[in-house]
Amino acid sequence: MIHQILKMGDPRLLRVAQPVQAFDTPELHALIEDMFETMAAAGGVGLAAPQIGIDLQLVIFGFDSSERYPDAPAVPRTILCNPVITPLGDEMEEGWEGCLSVPGLRGLVPRYRHIRYTGFDPAGTPIEREADGFHARVVQHECDHLIGRLYPTRMADLTKLGYTEVLFPHLDPNSDD
Repeated sequence: MIHQILKMGDPRLLRVAQPVQAFDTPELHALIEDMFETMAAAGGVGLAAPQIGIDLQLVIFGFDSSERYPDAPAVPRTILCNPVITPLGDEMEEGWEGCLSVPGLRGLVPRYRHIRYTGFDPAGTPIEREADGFHARVVQHECDHLIGRLYPTRMADLTKLGYTEVLFPHLDPNSDD
């Protein structure tokens, strides 16, 4: 089932999500399936449960190619419960981000270049990976939703926030809706 994606201004996007307690349940698997359908319908590269009003520490992400980020390398399809991100160094990198909850806009956001992320898959099996570049950016962006943050709150310079159709006129104008 495709869910409505909450938009910036909805107070549910500002909550700190609750940890997943019950793994490998029909309810969890159905939620994950719904999240992938919702993400695909919106053309996203990731989605966090709070974006569809579900107060759980659950994110999904991954793609082979993306219309929204045509120059981005593939990111492995991942389902991550109760994630923890650890920066691996102090190096930050700025990159343009959009968000399904902030439609029509893009902003230049500093993120850690190299991270380790841990958590659990839907069966409760531990996951531990290192990521850098765009992969690391996607993970950090999605996990921010679990602590009630949207990318504009990470921006160092709000003059680098604008409409996608103005900043990137070659992209589909509906790609950030």
